[in-house]
Amino acid sequence: MTLTLSYSNPSLKGTIQVPGDKSISHRAIMFGSMAAGTTTVEGFLLGDDCLSTISCFRKLGVDIELTGKSVTIKSAGEESWQEPSEVLDTGNSGTTTRLMLGLLAGTSFHSVMAGDESIAKRPMKRIINPLREMGADIRGRQDGQYTPLAIQGTKLQAINYTLPVASAQVKSAILLAALKAEGKTVITEPVPTRDHTEIMLEHFGATLTKRNDGAIELEGGQKLKAAHVQVPGDISSAAFMIGAALITEQSEVLLTNVGSNPTRTGILDVIKQMGADVDWTERAVEGEPSADLTIRSSKLKGIEIGGELIPRLIDEIPLIALIATQAHGTTIIKDAEELRVKETDRIAAVVAELSKMGADITATDDGMVINGPTALNGADMKTYGDHRLGMMAAVAALAAEGEVHIDDPDCIAVSFPNFVEQMNSLIN
Repeated sequence: MTLTLSYSNPSLKGTIQVPGDKSISHRAIMFGSMAAGTTTVEGFLLGDDCLSTISCFRKLGVDIELTGKSVTIKSAGEESWQEPSEVLDTGNSGTTTRLMLGLLAGTSFHSVMAGDESIAKRPMKRIINPLREMGADIRGRQDGQYTPLAIQGTKLQAINYTLPVASAQVKSAILLAALKAEGKTVITEPVPTRDHTEIMLEHFGATLTKRNDGAIELEGGQKLKAAHVQVPGDISSAAFMIGAALITEQSEVLLTNVGSNPTRTGILDVIKQMGADVDWTERAVEGEPSADLTIRSSKLKGIEIGGELIPRLIDEIPLIALIATQAHGTTIIKDAEELRVKETDRIAAVVAELSKMGADITATDDGMVINGPTALNGADMKTYGDHRLGMMAAVAALAAEGEVHIDDPDCIAVSFPNFVEQMNSLIN
């Protein structure tokens, strides 16, 4: 089904509560399934990716009840998990696939994981290599580079591991495996990445040490206890509403209860550097921090984005590229090679799709160069089955002259169900 969007001098005004954070929703299900007792989760993201995580743990025998955006997980702990009789289908979710490798490696049974066509193309060796160093028995296509993956649970040993690439998914998979490993695991990151796993480990009763040199230490054998998790709004989803308000004249949008974890707020740092008119007020909450954000249409300028900032905004780069087409001057995005192994090659895809609309944008090996401002025109936009590209195309339609046709809008439901409807509800 193709979605057609066309707007005439729109402005956005109103208040939006974006869906729950995808990364935290995934982890809440995983940790609640690992912990003994009854875990409750509020504000859960009802996106396809997170529902895939629930499906996988149900196949492991965990009792999970979903009521609206609330989840109740009843578990007797990891030891109560059962060998699945079916393949664990992770859908389009790289987080589910990669983090569950860490969880399943230390079980006492055999399991098989597979996802959709996109997951079948995404590299898994970066996860499997350190897990194999811990003693994991994982096999798959091209020596475990690609799904389907077969995991024979076994006893694990702690390791000292320096991540070759900054990746929260790799770090998290090792930390989850480390809980079942004998000894103390030490992980060193080249630059800090999102720390949702570390926060949730402590929230569920585990003890870990964050050293001054950037290393994280976790002693194996720790048992988790059930907890209550309040999931804030996903800043990666909020980013697209932020972008919509910034590039649409006479707009002012309030986004309530958005996650403001410093490892995820790179998008806010970038738009402030570009000259965005944005205010935020922190909320008093336990666990993950959150804030209310107010964004107003702004005259933006081009900047250079790279280095340690990239891991803090990697999922928002398609939106940042779109914003840059409306900024004055040149925006350079670099050090973002990780984009080439996301749901699609996001560097190539973003450049191809925005170029269709008339953007002055060029791909580089590790990013892109965008000159602005440029007028955007209607076009036939491909999503490549990538939810971020689908939302980018929808936001671009606000600034475009003519009709924008989006080829697979259903993929947006992975992280932001009803995104277009919510965006349209703000239009005056």
